Amino acid sequence: MINRTALTLHYKDPAIRWINEADPVEDALVFTSEQVNMERTVYLISNDDGENEVSQKNWISQNYIQLFESELEGWYTDEGLWPSPLTLELFYEWFDTEFNTVIIDTVDEPIVDDGF
Repeated sequence: MINRTALTLHYKDPAIRWINEADPVEDALVFTSEQVNMERTVYLISNDDGENEVSQKNWISQNYIQLFESELEGWYTDEGLWPSPLTLELFYEWFDTEFNTVIIDTVDEPIVDDGF
């Protein structure tokens, strides 16, 4: 068991609409909710920040811009396609958050930072 809390974001309909409408390519693919939410980024945060609903909300309010930018950049690197401004209210309109406090590392090797 490792001393981290895992945070994942679940894309809501407004975010999925943005993904489908922001693509400047004429014949762009249209993504469904299932496709967008199939492979999600897992953010590891301090256990203290994920231990209860109050600390989770505090952590999100302090870090939502980094999370928002990370998710947007995963879809479109052109910041001109991003919504503006990136507010906490918009973050919660676009994403549901899920915190998991029990993280078990089943691999008998050190965790390696791939440089992100």
